[in-house]
Amino acid sequence: MRLLVTRPEPDASRTAQALRARGHKVTVAPLMRVERLPVRVAGSFDAILMTSANAAHAATRFGRPVLTVGARSAQAAREAGCQDVTSADGALGNLVALAATRFPGGRLLYLAGEDRAGDAASELATQGIAVETVVVYRADAIDALPSDVVPANLDGVLHYSRRSAVTLIRLAEAASVRGGILSLAHYCLSDDVAAVLRDAGAQKIFTAASPTESALFMLI
Repeated sequence: MRLLVTRPEPDASRTAQALRARGHKVTVAPLMRVERLPVRVAGSFDAILMTSANAAHAATRFGRPVLTVGARSAQAAREAGCQDVTSADGALGNLVALAATRFPGGRLLYLAGEDRAGDAASELATQGIAVETVVVYRADAIDALPSDVVPANLDGVLHYSRRSAVTLIRLAEAASVRGGILSLAHYCLSDDVAAVLRDAGAQKIFTAASPTESALFMLI
């Protein structure tokens, strides 16, 4: 298949390589640019929470156990030098459950992005766990759809986040190719992401059985 990958680098190139190894043709067009932010934290913590690989650069400085939402963020934490890493292998709710089991009554540090879908701190507070959320990166949307994104040359799009899906539709509208983009097959990491395409009018929408890349690839 001829597929479009819009997630930020370096994950976009890593995903493209995996898809090409499966025989697909891939156009890489990151719609977000990730910027690391200064990390300022006071006090001590029992563990670190991560819901994105983009936070891995900030996790190593604390020397504490790291709990991640999935395998990719766990891999990034290990690659950054973290020694004690555990993946929840799921979504935010799975990470909250893991943290509540591992550190009941504890104090946790959530290394987060400026824009995020869920609120780990609020969910864990209901279970008596204090969480300090520190923003360590932000992702800014690009201004225009890359010229190599041509709907006629594509069969489908992989969607990893709600925000990137929203951005693709907005940029496609500005480039007068909204209809062409929506006519493609859309492979979504979660129901939350799929809802964006559904509301926009896309018809060929496929949602992964679990929020993992391996489950997403099984749809294709």
